[in-house]
Amino acid sequence: MKARILVIEDEIAINDLLCMNLEVTGYETVSCLDGNEASDTIRQDHNFQCALVDIMLPGKDGYALLPELKRFGIPVIFLTAKADLSSKVKGLKEGAEDYIVKPFEMLEVMVRLEKVLERHGSTQEQLQIDDVIIDTVSHTVIKNGEEIYLKPMEYNCLMMFVKSPNKALSREQLLSGLWGVEFEGETRTVDAHVGRIRKKLGWQDKIKTIPRIGYRLEVDL
Repeated sequence: MKARILVIEDEIAINDLLCMNLEVTGYETVSCLDGNEASDTIRQDHNFQCALVDIMLPGKDGYALLPELKRFGIPVIFLTAKADLSSKVKGLKEGAEDYIVKPFEMLEVMVRLEKVLERHGSTQEQLQIDDVIIDTVSHTVIKNGEEIYLKPMEYNCLMMFVKSPNKALSREQLLSGLWGVEFEGETRTVDAHVGRIRKKLGWQDKIKTIPRIGYRLEVDL
């Protein structure tokens, strides 16, 4: 079953960006553009595994929505331009699971969302891109019904692309995600992993090389 994510964001472009990226990676989304609409939605349908919530909303703000979401056991991640420490402390003390300041990177949002879902036992078990199915529990990859063996680092590299579709990822970003910030090896190490993923999945034309930057997984939205 797909995890359902409630997106409460009044900026249409950001709302659309969040929903498109979530849906590409296998989530089901419901979006609201103001706090009053969100409040009505929560009362009528509260089967959500997480909510991404802006704080500064028309109608009820994110702080006012927080107890309504908590009442139905819906974890909340605040996505907000309010970068001051007092706002962050208030959000976390009142029960938000996480607090992300705008402008944000979609990859960071996806990773933090995944961590919240893991804590609440609601992880997305299967993701599909074209004819490739990724089981995030068993870490298996199936293409056209046949299992494709990926080494652990290859699998982790694939997941970084999947969590950030249509976004150019630099070699440094990939290295940091795979080995941590302390890794001091040659950035071209990433090229070997990407090359093997392309060959094994037949994704030579799907993972594009971005000159002087890195790579981008192209997915139809």
